[in-house]
Amino acid sequence: MGASARLLRASSWAPRARARAPTSPAGTCSETTCCGAQKLVLAKAFIDQGKLIPDDVMTRLALHELENLTQHSWLLDGFPRKLPQAEALDKVHQIDTVINLNVPFEVIKQRLTARWIHPASGRPLVQREDDRPETVIKRLKAYEAQTKPVLEYDQKKGVLETFSGTETNKIWPHVYAFLQTKVPQTNQKASVTP
Repeated sequence: MGASARLLRASSWAPRARARAPTSPAGTCSETTCCGAQKLVLAKAFIDQGKLIPDDVMTRLALHELENLTQHSWLLDGFPRKLPQAEALDKVHQIDTVINLNVPFEVIKQRLTARWIHPASGRPLVQREDDRPETVIKRLKAYEAQTKPVLEYDQKKGVLETFSGTETNKIWPHVYAFLQTKVPQTNQKASVTP
C-alpha cells in the first residue's frame, strides 16, 4: 500500500450512558467465541442495570468485528474503556490515534436525563431505564473510574488527542481537522455531519 492508501486505526470515546457494541453476523459461533447476538443480549442486560459491559464480553465483540477489517481503516467508538480492553486491543492491532472527547459529566447528565422517547407501540412518552438520573450518575462514576487508567495508558503511548467542549458543532470541526492530518483523503461530503 502506498502512503495515499495508508490505514488509520483509531479509537474515539467520550462518557456515554449507553455502550454501543459492534454486531456479529449470525452463524459465526465457535467453541472459543460466542455468537455476536448472544453477546449483545448479555451486553444489554448489563446496560439495563446501569452497569458497564464486562471486559471479556466487550473485548470479544470488538475484536471479532475487527477480524473482518484488516484491509480497512476504522474508528472505534466507546472501546476500549478499561485497561484490560486496551491491552487486548494492542496485542492484535496497532492503534494510530485515540480521540478523547472531554465533555463535562453534568452536561451529559442533563442531556440524557431530559431525553424521553415515544415507543413505536403508541404509548405515551417514557424515559429509558438507562436515561434515568440515578442510572446515568452511576454509569458516569463507573466510566470515570474505569477510563482514567486507559487515558493514562494512551497518553504514555503518545496516541491520545483530547478535545474539550459542550457542543458537538463546536468540537467536531477540531476533531475533523485533526483527522485530516491523519487521513488527508477523507471524503469531504462525509465529513459535514458529525
